[in-house]
Amino acid sequence: MKIFETLQEMADQVGQEIGASEWITVTQEKINLFAEATGDHQWIHVDVERAKKGPFGAPIAHGFLTLSLLPEIWGKAIKVNQTGMGVNYGLNRVRFMSPVPAGSKVRGKIKLLAAEPLDKGGYQYTYETTIELEGAAKPACVAESLVRRYP
Repeated sequence: MKIFETLQEMADQVGQEIGASEWITVTQEKINLFAEATGDHQWIHVDVERAKKGPFGAPIAHGFLTLSLLPEIWGKAIKVNQTGMGVNYGLNRVRFMSPVPAGSKVRGKIKLLAAEPLDKGGYQYTYETTIELEGAAKPACVAESLVRRYP
């Protein structure tokens, strides 16, 4: 985990990779819980036997489940001690490049693309997070997101 003391210290890293998370296992249970939470029960995610015979040879995580791992990835990769509060502000671009089979592992690498000062000493950061899939040639997901942090 990369630790920054202040919001400004992290802002000074624009253009750099600022952190990488540990590997996270995407279990079938996590996929099933995501299906329950979102109402997306498509068989390629939740019907294990049918998915084994399907195009991916196994059940796969929802693309939006993979995307929803961003906060966990960030929490395991970077910390700014000065942060009192952070909020997601939005997404600029998201691509799902490889399916994530149940039981596989992913990790995220974070590059800081931009840092814009906000009122009250805050910053809006633009992150490019590449979610790597263990053993795969292509990432599972690349997402450009906006996060606002305040002291």
